[in-house]
Amino acid sequence: MSETATDAHFRETQRFRQPWLWGLLLGVTLLVGGSLYVEGASGPGAAIGLAVVVAVLVLFAVAKLTVEVRDDGVRIRFFPLHLSARRVPLGEIERAEAVEYSPIRDYGGWGIRWTGGGKAYNVSGSEGVRLDRRDANELLIGSQRADELEAAIERARW
Repeated sequence: MSETATDAHFRETQRFRQPWLWGLLLGVTLLVGGSLYVEGASGPGAAIGLAVVVAVLVLFAVAKLTVEVRDDGVRIRFFPLHLSARRVPLGEIERAEAVEYSPIRDYGGWGIRWTGGGKAYNVSGSEGVRLDRRDANELLIGSQRADELEAAIERARW
């Protein structure tokens, strides 16, 4: 049987939409591209440099964090880095709590972040749900709807 979005107790997809981030990425792209053009740079080095900058721009454009709460657990997929969702079984979750956090101070930025005590998935904002797991590893899931995510996890656990 195939699973559909209606099988989920909760589903949220987030993308990198911060204006400052896009300003920075576009600025770097224009700076690199413009300097290569003005200097008349050519050859493999210039092409590789521009390709790397454009690849980073495309990566941020297509990246998305999808979180679902289902009967079998919490599924997290950070496309294009995850080709399939990572699942946290509900039985591994001791507690779920909606929290406010500082992406830079607490986790060193956005994306998939590893800390001494666990991992964080965040794309934007400063709200999320912290999962305390039975293996003592913490997992933070950034969310624009943290209270709804926490409630859906708690409903699915019981």
